[in-house]
Amino acid sequence: MFVSFFPSPRMFFSSAVLWSLLAVLVWFFFARDAGALIGLPNPPADTAPIVGVTRFVSPPFLWFYLYFGGAVAAFAAAWRMLDPHPWFNWSVLGSALIIFVLYFMVEVSVTINDWYGTYFDLIQKALDPSTKGSVPASDLYLGLAQITSVLLLYIVVAVLNAFFTSHYVFRWRTAMNDHYAEHWGTLRGIEGAAQRVQEDTMRFARTFEDLGTSLISAIMTLIAFLPILAALSAKIPSIPILGSTPYSLVIVSLVWSLFGTGLLAAVGIRLPGLEFRNQRVEAAYRKELVYGEDDPARAAPRTLKELFGAVRQNYFRLYFNYLYFNVVRYGYLQADLMLPFFVLIPAIAAGAITFGIFQQVRASFGEVRDAMQYLVKSWPMIVEFLSIYKRLRAFEAALHGQDLPDLDRDFLKDGKLA
Repeated sequence: MFVSFFPSPRMFFSSAVLWSLLAVLVWFFFARDAGALIGLPNPPADTAPIVGVTRFVSPPFLWFYLYFGGAVAAFAAAWRMLDPHPWFNWSVLGSALIIFVLYFMVEVSVTINDWYGTYFDLIQKALDPSTKGSVPASDLYLGLAQITSVLLLYIVVAVLNAFFTSHYVFRWRTAMNDHYAEHWGTLRGIEGAAQRVQEDTMRFARTFEDLGTSLISAIMTLIAFLPILAALSAKIPSIPILGSTPYSLVIVSLVWSLFGTGLLAAVGIRLPGLEFRNQRVEAAYRKELVYGEDDPARAAPRTLKELFGAVRQNYFRLYFNYLYFNVVRYGYLQADLMLPFFVLIPAIAAGAITFGIFQQVRASFGEVRDAMQYLVKSWPMIVEFLSIYKRLRAFEAALHGQDLPDLDRDFLKDGKLA
């Protein structure tokens, strides 16, 4: 699954995580302000943030682009010497490009958050009877034009990224397909081998890429927005339960997100196994039908009834488990929408914050919670991914002369469904 596309996967991913962590630490503690040495300084701390598209070509951003490119170049050069994999450009450089685009998307969210503060304060000033007429319409139109330019850039980058990602996923599928095709003589005896090569390879590559990019995006969002939320906490004098606790918004968002993650993981613990069995019973039913096309002795009504009965039984189990899982999941997500308002009610009632700060807090709070709720949001996809992984794991076991996974061995008994 991985060795076909990535060089020495275990060592590669371990080194990638360690190198990324080192690069982040060096950036925040040493390199962030080093751009001034080449004429790309950070602006003073009290400088108003740029909320237009020019933000992304400002000196701090240009310096980060150079730093990111240098870190990727050093890592890629080392791995090209260690293991010149045939899919190196797509797996290593392609992954780096996707990570860079994820960073860019997070920075767009930060820019929008900064715009909330200035623009909604401007709206509040325009609507306040005591300052009526002090905000010309041109200023409001200019604010919309600034954020529109950012959103248009976001659309262009998102479309190009989707196009590139589609090719990336298909290259990964191609690598797996070629790898399994070379060993088809060993793999063909595994139940549903054709489906695993033709369908599961594509689903594995696509699902893993989706989960991986979501995880990286969540981490980047936390890195970008936790400091913002911490700073905004100082502007909120008191919140329910915690009162005037320092970093109160950070504490609430982290505790609430961890609670939801643990709750959903506990409630949905049976789903991966049921999804895996669902693919197996569907494959067994489909295989018998295919055999029946050429062999009149196969696909007898009694056999098909038995096989379809297994399909029906597993689907009904799956439906029941998703019933209570979705009750908990949707209940939590609906409560999640109300939480920012509940937290900010004391500050709103006391008139301690402006409309712009309210919007910034709400948006920042949402970004951090969304990042922390990675498992909550992605749990159905994780379930699907685990079921695909278990199916392809049988291929890996056969290629390495190992016993089939327990679910594969338990599922078949004397060539029939157990």
